[in-house]
Amino acid sequence: MFPLVPLTTLSQIKAAEAVAAPTGRLLVVAEAANYKTDLPQYIKANFGSIEYLVDISTIAQGDAAEQLDAFVKLLDAGAYQLFVSASQATLLIDAGVPGGRLVVVDAAAPVKDTAGLQVAAASAVEAHADLAKTLSTTVISTGGAQQLFVKFNNDATLADLVAAVKISATPVIDAARLTTEHKDITTGQLPIAPVFTAALTTDRPDKLYTSLVIDTNEIALGLVYSSDESIAEAIRTGTGVYQSRKHGLWYKGATSGAVQKLVKLEIDCDGDCVKFVVEQKAPGFCHNNTASCFGAYKGFSSLEQTLLSRLQTAPAGSYTKRLFDDEKLLTAKILEEAEELAEANSKDEVAWEAADLFYFAMTKVVKEGVSWADVQRNLDSKSYKISRRKGDAKPKWIERLAEKETPKEPEAPKEAPKPEAKPVLSGPIRMNKIDAAKSSKEEIIKVLTRPVQKTSDIMKLVNPIVENVRDNGDKALLELTAKFDKAELTSPILKAPFPEELMKLTPDVKEAIDLSISNVLKFHEAQIDRKGLEIETVPGVKCSRFSRPIKSVGLYVPGGTAVLPSTALMLGVPAKAAGCENIIFASPPRKDGTLTPEVVYVAHKVGAKAIVLAGGAQAVAAMAYGTESVPKVDKIMGPGNQFVTAAKMYVQNDTNALVSIDMPAGPSEVLVVADSTAKPAFVASDLLSQAEHGVDSQVILLAVGLTAAELEAIEDEIEKQALALPRVDIVRGSIAHSTILSVDTIDEAIDLSNQYAPEHLILQVEDAASLVPRIDHAGSVFVGAWSPESCGDYSSGTNHTLPTYGFARMYSGVNSQTFMKHITAQELSVEGLQTIGKAVMTLAAIEGLDGHRNAVKVRLDSLAQQ
Repeated sequence: MFPLVPLTTLSQIKAAEAVAAPTGRLLVVAEAANYKTDLPQYIKANFGSIEYLVDISTIAQGDAAEQLDAFVKLLDAGAYQLFVSASQATLLIDAGVPGGRLVVVDAAAPVKDTAGLQVAAASAVEAHADLAKTLSTTVISTGGAQQLFVKFNNDATLADLVAAVKISATPVIDAARLTTEHKDITTGQLPIAPVFTAALTTDRPDKLYTSLVIDTNEIALGLVYSSDESIAEAIRTGTGVYQSRKHGLWYKGATSGAVQKLVKLEIDCDGDCVKFVVEQKAPGFCHNNTASCFGAYKGFSSLEQTLLSRLQTAPAGSYTKRLFDDEKLLTAKILEEAEELAEANSKDEVAWEAADLFYFAMTKVVKEGVSWADVQRNLDSKSYKISRRKGDAKPKWIERLAEKETPKEPEAPKEAPKPEAKPVLSGPIRMNKIDAAKSSKEEIIKVLTRPVQKTSDIMKLVNPIVENVRDNGDKALLELTAKFDKAELTSPILKAPFPEELMKLTPDVKEAIDLSISNVLKFHEAQIDRKGLEIETVPGVKCSRFSRPIKSVGLYVPGGTAVLPSTALMLGVPAKAAGCENIIFASPPRKDGTLTPEVVYVAHKVGAKAIVLAGGAQAVAAMAYGTESVPKVDKIMGPGNQFVTAAKMYVQNDTNALVSIDMPAGPSEVLVVADSTAKPAFVASDLLSQAEHGVDSQVILLAVGLTAAELEAIEDEIEKQALALPRVDIVRGSIAHSTILSVDTIDEAIDLSNQYAPEHLILQVEDAASLVPRIDHAGSVFVGAWSPESCGDYSSGTNHTLPTYGFARMYSGVNSQTFMKHITAQELSVEGLQTIGKAVMTLAAIEGLDGHRNAVKVRLDSLAQQ
């Protein structure tokens, strides 16, 4: 428990909650005008966010029965403790209220003793160790207080609060006097961080405190260390901040995107361990991208995460999808499983039926947008109630039970029913399977259909962001970066030359990036036609075409859960090869305002002029329209999430922006064609390399003439390799809408591949190179067993920014030509004009464009007069 309680009134409670949040507690002074109605309603509505204590000791004595009812209602609403006078304490104890829910404000007369009763001193504390004992024996004649609260006046100093904590008392002070800041405080407020750390002790030479991190479901995420400074920063930022023994302050998620919202801080009974309660963002706490350092979630938390994934990605026709879509089916299953649990009588049967009921109940919970933490909050709320209801069942259920218990004629014994097959929430990782020879055309088309993208809903969120940046420039960009990326910046742009300290990399990483840049540059420079084209269509008419680089280009490099130097170089190197004059990067900053050093290094290597410190739709808008600091670009390239894609589509269609984009984008995908010569481990690894991108990714295997045993070998490899991956939960979501499609011949496989038009096409078949001329639609082709898709993602030389979602039918992947435009020219001699002039005038006349016709006529007339 935090060793400090902020004090406020109901009218000021909202303002006080920001300071009370890390403490987990807030003492609200009850007022005659609101303690019977407004105050219990507020506590009930906000139960679980903060532990509310209520001071009713100042409420004037009135009708005992009426006041008792009002006080109990406060406890029933969720008030953890009441600060009471001696007479109020007696009234509540006699009514059966546990002593642990009461704190007696110093009383002149002793109070009836009861277990757990606590004491609050109403005046400033004197710093001596016997104070708690003295007050305890004065107020509670035969017992001792488990905890002493000391209310301080507004002239109290930080030293006063710390002195109280040092004698194991809990200071109580006006919330307006407190601040979560810990540096440069000029308002006379008192920082709460030193009060917290005053209660801590450590025997470590480095003075660090052992710290346990848990989530809001009380699940341990990991063990870390804290210092006075890191605790102060955690309180100031409202996030998980810890002390790395090697690297100093550790702002959790600053580089990985797996940030934490700090819910509250607590100290164990001995004061030598800190508990951080946090809301953990995906992919998880551990650097291995698992939910915790102890592995993946289990139990209800695992079930919740699985159902949340299924809510977004479950394929049409799947059992879970039916439950989400069919309200009657879900209701029927909940009623059915509740009945089966009520009738179960053996240990195993009760466990089985209870698990079934919890599954369907949790499906209802997730479907309605409720979290497991919300459910637990309501369970806690029920435990806070003092008054008790009778608890009888509703008449209709009593009647149904009576009907069941009515004796019936005995029936002949039947075979015991087997348990119904249940939907698998974990366990084997298996792709859907379909045999093309036994399936209809419609069934095959369904297999090759991508997961639905809800673009209209996304645009409703994106449009206001784009318009805000367009209209308000840097101001909007800085505000949105603070909101979405949690980075407080003074400028939204980093200009070249970039400081060396922002590009500190290990030699291995630099070498890998340099090698990749070299290969990608070679391949993309070779794509550029530097000679141009010239042809004489008829004597005297010369037509030519030549290339010019697009002057200013914007390159979007995603951040969030991954560091993506590969995307930076796949966009920046072709721009450099094309000769673009102004290369502008955009990438979301970390919370401290810096960028990942790999991205800055690539920007430096390709000669970028600046990096926009922003992500998402706001970064796209800044480059499309320009701001006071961000230069406007002519074309925007790069992948991103659905918000980035929606913003790119928006600005491309806005004539005021005058900007183009590289291509539409969707979730990552791969199609693997494999025959009996393919190694199962290779096939599985290629499928999983894309499945781990996201739950909306899709992987397809076209199995050419494979036997059941060969298919099983591939599936076994998929499961084996997937379970070893840190992103296994993401893989499960992707695999759920991915399929193995068995075909008889390689011709069928190529036809289906061209129909699907995959982003990545991998040919793990005999004589794979001979099939390349037959590929009409694909982003990039990986030929043969030794050409994994990941090589194209990084270092082979080809580009990994590719058309997805079937757009490979009409779009190319990013290449040097993406950064160039082509200009045509024509030069006519007298002979040439005389040769085609008549045809030009005839066609112009047909279209009624006399000006066009006349431009030729005046020239031919001039020749005739010579």
